Amino acid sequence: MNYSKTLYKQLIKESELNIGKELVIVCVGTDRSTGDSLGPLVGTYLSEMNIKNYIVYGTIEEPVHAVNLQETMDLINKRHSDPFVIAIDACLGAAKSVGEISFIKEPLRPGEGVGKKLPSIGVCSITGVVNVSGHMEMLVLQNTRLAVVMKMAKEIAEIIRVTDYYLTNKYYKEIAAAKL
Repeated sequence: MNYSKTLYKQLIKESELNIGKELVIVCVGTDRSTGDSLGPLVGTYLSEMNIKNYIVYGTIEEPVHAVNLQETMDLINKRHSDPFVIAIDACLGAAKSVGEISFIKEPLRPGEGVGKKLPSIGVCSITGVVNVSGHMEMLVLQNTRLAVVMKMAKEIAEIIRVTDYYLTNKYYKEIAAAKL
């Protein structure tokens, strides 16, 4: 299945429905666990891409994780009036699902897979299955192959970059045409 094309279409649709709102991406995870570094890697890649339509929180240097999650959400709500928030995080799943990327039209529930009670984030979420669930999830996350996580993070970041490019060009042209 082509996850990139599906994710791209869903991201464009939701972003276009929320044009006029600040589009915020919250990349959840930590660099202290390979499997849980998907979000911060996406955030780092996005910060290097100079995207224009999305505001990004959560990078390898400044991760958004269990300890600062509520503080970050409070900061976002203080800085941005009625933002449209998309959360990105790693998850565990079936062996055949490793490498799958999903766009879900519901908030992210970080830490749920490892038994943590954390606040939900966002209106929509993007998750990537980085390893197999079922037993000793924290150990599984710590022993996830970095190559798998990096490949998925690059794919998600590239989809967001292409979506950003589409939005920038589409609305730039519409604004320019309206000024004529």
